[in-house]
Amino acid sequence: MEKKKYTLKREIFEERSVKSSKIRYADELNPAQYEAVMTLEGPVLVIAGAGTGKTRTITYRVARLVEIGVNPESILLLTFTRKAAQEMLSRASILLDARCDRVSGGTFHSFANLTLRKYAHLLKYDNSFTILDQGDAEDVINLLRTQEGYDKAKVRFPRKQTLYEIYSKTINTETPIEEIVLEEFPHYYEQVEDIVKLFRIYNSYKAKHNLMDYDDLLLNLKRLLEEFDDVRKKLANQYKYIMVDEYQDTNRLQADIIRLLGMEHRNVMAVGDDSQSIYAFRGSNFRNIMDFPKDFPDTKIIKLEENYRSTQPILKLANELIDRAR
Repeated sequence: MEKKKYTLKREIFEERSVKSSKIRYADELNPAQYEAVMTLEGPVLVIAGAGTGKTRTITYRVARLVEIGVNPESILLLTFTRKAAQEMLSRASILLDARCDRVSGGTFHSFANLTLRKYAHLLKYDNSFTILDQGDAEDVINLLRTQEGYDKAKVRFPRKQTLYEIYSKTINTETPIEEIVLEEFPHYYEQVEDIVKLFRIYNSYKAKHNLMDYDDLLLNLKRLLEEFDDVRKKLANQYKYIMVDEYQDTNRLQADIIRLLGMEHRNVMAVGDDSQSIYAFRGSNFRNIMDFPKDFPDTKIIKLEENYRSTQPILKLANELIDRAR
């Protein structure tokens, strides 16, 4: 006699799981926050204005993932400051337990550094490469600028700070130097060929001396993910759940990294405010938050609209200003 097979529906399992949970999610979160915390599979875009509890939402979602048995080290939380990541993981640990401290949290640059220390040899770098901070990078540019004789040019040549800004922006926005100079430094456009030449010399110098500046960390991480599919798949398998805070402040390069890392499993949650972006001067692009559903089709969009920081008259005024902004 053939035995009957019984299957426990996922919805019933999840309901029982929540009821037996240490954390009272439904009582401690509003409906939109609860939906974001409980949506664990597939791409999710959380639109969260200031004061709507986005940090709380991310914290509870980290705790939820760990609570249901996800390996903490397979959760990747990317933020714009190390302090922000530490604060969220510390709160998650208080909510649940010390397992949350083992979540892989940090900035894009720290994650890139950690990854490249293992795989830089694939890009013809030694894994013990040295990182140049902005001051060091500007000094190297100035050294090369002097060696090439641009400091004695009849027509004034850009200073090291300006050159660094041009080079950084061309990498982070994935825009040719010629366009950056024409749009933002038109008074140097006559020197654009020499600016491009010096950029090539700067890159050769770094490669020869096993150096990377901050922008190289992101650029080389993207190269690694694009050029070595086996490495990309290995990292995707290692980091099965990805969360990105302040997504409106990512640049195109960072958005490409997230797309490449998440394309295998698509368990990516981006959290951001579509009305706020403060790092445009560094090349951030608020369009990334608009384009997230294009990068990850079938994205679930959740809006956090209940404000805990401001009174209604202030919110009404802010919304009026936003509506009339160009």
